[in-house]
Amino acid sequence: MTERVIEIRGLRKSYGDVEAVRGIDLHVDRGEVFALLGPNGAGKTTATEILEGYRSRTAGEVFVLGHDPAKRSTELKRRVGIVLQSTGVDPFLTVRETVELYAGYYPDPRDVDDVIDLVGLGEKRRSRVNKLSGGQHRRLDVAIALAGDPELLFLDEPTTGFDPSARRNAWEIVRNLAGIGKTVWLTTHFMDEAQYLAGRVAVITKGEIVAEGPPDSLAGRDRMQARIRFRVGADAPEPPSMGQRLGPDGVFEIDADDPARPLHELTGWSLEHGVSLDGLRVDRPTLEDVYLELTGGEEGTE
Repeated sequence: MTERVIEIRGLRKSYGDVEAVRGIDLHVDRGEVFALLGPNGAGKTTATEILEGYRSRTAGEVFVLGHDPAKRSTELKRRVGIVLQSTGVDPFLTVRETVELYAGYYPDPRDVDDVIDLVGLGEKRRSRVNKLSGGQHRRLDVAIALAGDPELLFLDEPTTGFDPSARRNAWEIVRNLAGIGKTVWLTTHFMDEAQYLAGRVAVITKGEIVAEGPPDSLAGRDRMQARIRFRVGADAPEPPSMGQRLGPDGVFEIDADDPARPLHELTGWSLEHGVSLDGLRVDRPTLEDVYLELTGGEEGTE
């Protein structure tokens, strides 16, 4: 039977008359990478901080590794690692000294050099913190969170401000964590990040969960119509009529539940008439498309 690492039932958080979290229900299973998505002000940081034990709740039940985080028990703290959006460490310590320092706070820490290698800082273990790049600093943050060998890791916007290469490197670190059996709770603004890393996602907006499930099928995404797009020359005969419409710059677009048949007809017509289907592509709505529809493009401040 799958073990629930996080269990949330009817969670509410109010600030006076403002209800930031409105009765959400969620769970995370052991070994899962779970992503909570939502615009600023949606309630995801509030919910995450309640799980971490940094913020009290107004109502509802919350269990993290079988403990109520509001009680801030030592037993729970030693089993959880947290990577905040920003952290501060002694800039004059080396990478190894820093990880060793934090590992010393736990009764059964993970081997310091194993942690450093896991986050890809092996070649920097003797470098001082003030000599690290921004991406390397973020890797060190993850190493600090892993020093106590936690079962559950909270990652709050872990790649904000990263360039594309650094983001990809960070993704591989998270993949490595899942590979060694860690459970990860991830908050992010990046849809490609959630798509790549998470086995399951939930979208929160205005304090409520509006969709939950695997990224590929969130809110029925896998059942939405596909769009076939292509361009033909101005002197080409009219493409076969399949309910297409003319898109921008003379591009034809065909919406279909199952693109196989219209593609078959279209390529047959192309071969028969010697017409090139420039830029032919088939797309379904992306996770970002679904997210924007669910949230209405809403933004605010958390």
